[in-house]
Amino acid sequence: MLLTPEPEFRGRFPWWGADLQTLRDTLRPPRLPPDQGIPLTIGLADGSALLAVHDPLAEPLGLVLLVHGLGGSSDREGLRRLGLALQAAGFAVLRLNLRGAGRGRPLAPGTYAAHCNRDLLPALAFARQLAAGRPLFGAGLSLGGTVLLNACLGGNADGLSAAELSAVGLLDGLVCISSPLDLALCATSIDRPRNHIYQRWLLRRLVQQTLGDPGSVTPAERQALAQVRNIRGFDAAITAPRWGFSSVDHYYQEASPIHRLLPGADGNLPPASLPCPTLLLQAEDDSWVPASSVRSLAAGPAPGGLELLLSRGGGHNGFHGCGDRPLACWSDQLTVRWLQGLLA
Repeated sequence: MLLTPEPEFRGRFPWWGADLQTLRDTLRPPRLPPDQGIPLTIGLADGSALLAVHDPLAEPLGLVLLVHGLGGSSDREGLRRLGLALQAAGFAVLRLNLRGAGRGRPLAPGTYAAHCNRDLLPALAFARQLAAGRPLFGAGLSLGGTVLLNACLGGNADGLSAAELSAVGLLDGLVCISSPLDLALCATSIDRPRNHIYQRWLLRRLVQQTLGDPGSVTPAERQALAQVRNIRGFDAAITAPRWGFSSVDHYYQEASPIHRLLPGADGNLPPASLPCPTLLLQAEDDSWVPASSVRSLAAGPAPGGLELLLSRGGGHNGFHGCGDRPLACWSDQLTVRWLQGLLA
């Protein structure tokens, strides 16, 4: 069911329109306090590790695992601001760096993908232990939400079903903000001429992140990186083969949650319900992630436990609106209220 957010989003001066909403944190970074987070390492099956940053509280209501978007890290302003809003509301926070991201680059070779359960499941198990019996929630910005949603849905690449994940109890609630549900559709969207600057910025960060671990880059990959001109090309050269997919189309098919949330062409129904309550927040004017995926879910028999919120504006992971608090934008406050509602 497609719901209208309450209160409804209203952009604030001077951040009017999708592009200014999207670029706000780049053009005017929020003034955040010094990062007091505690770095923690999460061991992986291949002997490498992920870096996470823990923002603890003495008696938290629960722990929220935050996952960054494409080209991001635990230090990005938007992720830190959401973490501060959650802390102010009584939640402890664990900000995860996916494989190769941010300060975690030296700890693990390679790079991450939209479907990286063999990395994410150990991180979720670690977070569950850190929660120490309190509720464990997840919140992902952009691709981070896709990563978390794929973990909740299981997937063919890992042989895990939603029922198996539910039995383990990895998450008690999930919020996905501006998250790609159809990777092929998003790759086409970001490749439009209007998004040239965005795509160039993303590619520069992704290439730098990949080359930051020279020991894992093969000569063929290095040659391909020199010729990559769009996100699809990067995924074809790096992401898909590194994560065991036969092609970029195979990767996009298997790593796009929309294909497991909608009935298939062969008549297969989506899961009867998600393993945890899940909120998908999307802006109608997002120029990176088309809102058509959320509308498709709203029109069909979507899984139980799924809430869909579509705002008129907000851009891609922007949502800088009237009534923002100094350290919380509109979507930060909505996330806090929704998680508080689960506790209630």
